[in-house]
Amino acid sequence: MSEESAERTLMGEAPEFTAAQVAEHAGLSLERARKLWRILGFPEHGDEAAYTRADADALRVVASLLDEGVISFDVALNVVRGVGLTMARLADWEVGELAHLLEGRYAEEAEAASVQPATWAIERFGPRFEELLLYAWRSHLNAAVVRVQAARAIDSDPHTTDLSVGFADIVGFTALSNEVTRERIGELVEIFEARCADVINREHGRLIKSMGDAVLFVNDDAMAAFTTAEGIINVIGRDPRMPDVRVGLATGGVVMRMGDVFGPPVNMAARLTQVARRNRIIVDHATADALPKDLIESRPLPPRPVRGFGVVEPVAVRRA
Repeated sequence: MSEESAERTLMGEAPEFTAAQVAEHAGLSLERARKLWRILGFPEHGDEAAYTRADADALRVVASLLDEGVISFDVALNVVRGVGLTMARLADWEVGELAHLLEGRYAEEAEAASVQPATWAIERFGPRFEELLLYAWRSHLNAAVVRVQAARAIDSDPHTTDLSVGFADIVGFTALSNEVTRERIGELVEIFEARCADVINREHGRLIKSMGDAVLFVNDDAMAAFTTAEGIINVIGRDPRMPDVRVGLATGGVVMRMGDVFGPPVNMAARLTQVARRNRIIVDHATADALPKDLIESRPLPPRPVRGFGVVEPVAVRRA
């Protein structure tokens, strides 16, 4: 089946508009329409009639927000970029997880319909995943609004707040990836990310991002971050089938933008993993001072140079 046929099946319509026609429908300049299209993560098609009415309607939604003055064009670009990146990763994840199952299970039905099995299955079951996607988005949107309101009650800037930041990474991942099969590496990364996410959510934290061999998370307070770090070590480093991990924690003011966090605590948490021992938690002094002394035992380590921070005295922590 051709790429055009696949698009017709999945999008429900055939491409029929040029970029100029899409821009006119949306009420945008051609330059702005093309920029939004690229930011969404899609390639341009020159003057070809390569766009559907759904494409035009999607850009019209953005244009309506601009027309009403809800957001500026720069803000629109940031929002659209977030949508594009998130949806692209989600789509790759879902197809990678489900395609091989669907192709075998629905081969006969797809052949009868003259489409690829994965395409046939997505057309049939896609609305259910779409319903789940909308529910998850609404739920996370509500949680994000609550967080912003809580932050605003403390500080007038909703983008800046005090958090405990955690960084956990797999020890010796590069060497390990050269020693085992690609399938095994993929399995390790999947288990690592899934188990870390479970622990982070259980402790009411947020998984900011995963980078294959590492995860970045945040908690509202130092004790919750310590419990999260301890949990990650228990489900990863204490499992003889999994590699060891190192965890660094730092506490302080961070900037929250586009689903990510920035600031010295983020950098410090990442740097601390470089000096942590296997399956141990290393923290900065701000985190150590915020941990309850009757529950957590702290042990200052020898001062050492930390890139970007000069000479730092890390603190090893564990339950008393």
